[in-house]
Amino acid sequence: MSTRLRVLLADDYPGIVDAVSRLLALDCEVVERVADGRALLLAAQRHQPDVIVLDLNLPKVHGLDACRQITQRHPAIKVIMFTVETDPAVRQRAFEAGASAFVSKLAVDDLLAAIKGLSVEPDVPRA
Repeated sequence: MSTRLRVLLADDYPGIVDAVSRLLALDCEVVERVADGRALLLAAQRHQPDVIVLDLNLPKVHGLDACRQITQRHPAIKVIMFTVETDPAVRQRAFEAGASAFVSKLAVDDLLAAIKGLSVEPDVPRA
């Protein structure tokens, strides 16, 4: 049985997606990469990942709305907001929407630490 966390990555900037995918692949299994909120909601249902790394400003469904929907529909999935946004009010709204962590894209090394710090049990079958 693998102990690698299954991660779904949602960001609309290909360069960020590529870089973060490479970083996460060292310790995690990236199950899918999506570029908009609607695709994220479908991928979350399909994959039931352990963790979602979620950009705040996604097209089609905003990151905060997607976070709220995911945490309501799939409470076992942990969501990490990953953004350049630094406004404390936005950070607070992310946590109110159900985010487990809030990581700046300017501190990408903190992303892996945040994932490792979550209380997640990988490979747990979900209904």
